Amino acid sequence: MGQLKANSFDVEHESDKDDAGIIIINTCGFIENAKQESIDTIIRYADAKKEGLINKLYVTGCLSERYKPELEKEIPEVDAYFGTRDLPRLLKTLKADYKHELIGERLLTTPNHFAYFKIAEGCDRPCSFCAIPLMRGKHISVPMEQLVQQAKNLAKNGTKELILIAQDLTYYGLDLYKKRNLSELLNQLSDVEGIEWIRLHYAFPAGFPMDVLDVMRERRNVCNYLDMPLQHISDNMLKSMRRGTTKQKTIDLVNNIRDKVPGIAVRTTLISGYPGETEKDHEEMLKWVEATRFDRLGIFPYSHEENTHAHSLKDDVDADLKQKRAEAVMAVQQVISDELNQKKVGKEFRVLFDRKEGEYFIGRTEFDSPEVDNEVLVKANNYVRVGDFANVKITSAEPYDLFGELI
Repeated sequence: MGQLKANSFDVEHESDKDDAGIIIINTCGFIENAKQESIDTIIRYADAKKEGLINKLYVTGCLSERYKPELEKEIPEVDAYFGTRDLPRLLKTLKADYKHELIGERLLTTPNHFAYFKIAEGCDRPCSFCAIPLMRGKHISVPMEQLVQQAKNLAKNGTKELILIAQDLTYYGLDLYKKRNLSELLNQLSDVEGIEWIRLHYAFPAGFPMDVLDVMRERRNVCNYLDMPLQHISDNMLKSMRRGTTKQKTIDLVNNIRDKVPGIAVRTTLISGYPGETEKDHEEMLKWVEATRFDRLGIFPYSHEENTHAHSLKDDVDADLKQKRAEAVMAVQQVISDELNQKKVGKEFRVLFDRKEGEYFIGRTEFDSPEVDNEVLVKANNYVRVGDFANVKITSAEPYDLFGELI
């Protein structure tokens, strides 16, 4: 989008008006639901092109990286398909010059006050269920000086929160600096003036660099928050998933993280119904979720993906049972979330406000990421500005929402 704008294109992200002459769809090819959403979107605009409502239709991203020949055959209305690293070719097709001086600059598709901040591309992990290395390639870290410059550019334009993402944050720097260098990057980013929150997403448990927690403890603007997808706890499942860890190592790691950063919010993601998952494996997961009391948790029914290692296994857990098991885990988590939230009533939190909706201003504490975690709702008769911080006293709580008043 930044490159197109610099080439004098009028460009919008998900325009409300639906009046664009050229549509570019950026797709996901990770799991079945995401693939279906991408395909539905392509078909919608392919139909619009047939009806003469748009001139050109291009598709880019993971789905077209992974399934280009099939897509070309099935949906020929698309003018061209581009893979995950085809940006220069896409620009050339649009007769736009690739401007190297724009590296590190971007247009945000989120509200200005927070930005997803990609520090690396690709993944070297061998997880059996995951197709990401097929689509995104090997791990490549973005050089630190580029990231610091990008953070400065964002801060200058009003960004206050950086949400660090990569297929695996903990691998950062191994290719460039021959060591895990996430802690050094955090130190440098936290020195950028105007950046008030830095949040960590997608940390891999095996080989987790514990020095990251020292930075989290020492730096006021590194949120006490960690998103670490653990996927399962049964040793059978972890071994088959090729996660490089065990049940006991996982339990010890979570305990060590909580010891090093008291009060940290730990978010995890799990998989239900992986090939060979027995009722015993599922019960083991349930008991562990109950005992561990994660602050935040999500669970996905297993998706059987072609060309992954797990695709050679029999997808032997019925789709309804996968869903039922996922719902059982979420029922346990809902009780935990409610209990943890009730303890926050009467306490004060610094809240970043994301939007106004109906009669509420809606924001988040440092323990919450946009869209996936809890929200704080404050009646709109209090005035706050979207994109600003304010101190809020919690007056009541539900399993996934906090209600409060401005102090």
